[in-house]
Amino acid sequence: MKRYASILIVLIFILGGCSDAVTSKEKSAEYVLRLGHLQTEVHPYHKGALKFKEEVEKRSEGRIKVDIFPSSQLGNGRDQIEGAQIGSIHFHIGSVAPVTNFAPKFNLLNLPYLFESREHAFRVLDGEIGKEIAADLENRGLINLGYMENGWRHMTNNKKPIKTSIDASNLKLRVQESPPYLSFIKALDSNPVPVPFGELYTALEQKVVDGQENPLAQIYLNKLNEVQKYLTLTSHNYDAAVFIMSKTTFDTLPLDLQKIVKESSQEAIQYERKVAIKDEKKILGELRKSGIQIEENPDLESFREAVKPVYKEFESSLGKDLYLKVESLK
Repeated sequence: MKRYASILIVLIFILGGCSDAVTSKEKSAEYVLRLGHLQTEVHPYHKGALKFKEEVEKRSEGRIKVDIFPSSQLGNGRDQIEGAQIGSIHFHIGSVAPVTNFAPKFNLLNLPYLFESREHAFRVLDGEIGKEIAADLENRGLINLGYMENGWRHMTNNKKPIKTSIDASNLKLRVQESPPYLSFIKALDSNPVPVPFGELYTALEQKVVDGQENPLAQIYLNKLNEVQKYLTLTSHNYDAAVFIMSKTTFDTLPLDLQKIVKESSQEAIQYERKVAIKDEKKILGELRKSGIQIEENPDLESFREAVKPVYKEFESSLGKDLYLKVESLK
């Protein structure tokens, strides 16, 4: 965890174990649990987290209290997942990419143009495939409660309009630290540069990178459009968001509270997805008015053709059968 290790250790001592009462308001709660994510308080992640808090506190009749820490307050994605491993953070909502360091089968979800629609994605994520790729997490001290939504990812840059895959060449593009994302950008003949999300605005402003790729909510709510000239609706990846819980924490809960956590998480997931879909339409309208130049109808077939080598690269490690299962659910 490096930078945040000392902070997390301090949190453990200050905040104590799950059942410690920190203030008089919390004395009635048997378990005070911390939920972290990287986005702002107006992002769908936060709205989903608030829904989870509401449901779990109501259903447990106050036996569980959830404190929410948005905007990377508890570190970047990997920091928070590692915190969940040791139980200093109890829940994390975030992109799939950092999770691939703990369960490599999640790389499947980072392949470009894997899903043809949201409905296709939901059939995969909410079914046996979603469970299969998350199974290895339990051996790493983590549980995936399900999949929220981060949205369709799109490309922005400061150099040139992008209409075809060829236009996307010769750029320095920030990506998440995930092998399929790195390979995706290389397949476009550009240079992938991993940058923590919390440092992305500054990296774009100072021209450390030419561009980046993210869902519209991240682009707009984090004001990346202020430091980018061009947006292309490439829809190159449907970015599912993992809703991770510390297995150590889950195992300390009595069975009735475990059931409440699982049921509340499913309520929150369905709610967050609806919010994300609604917000995406609104945010695209705001981006149209913001001054950034938008290519709304790029040649997506040229992108799909350009990234075919990425599938070949990961076929052996992920297994062709897994990909064929995804295809069969279209």
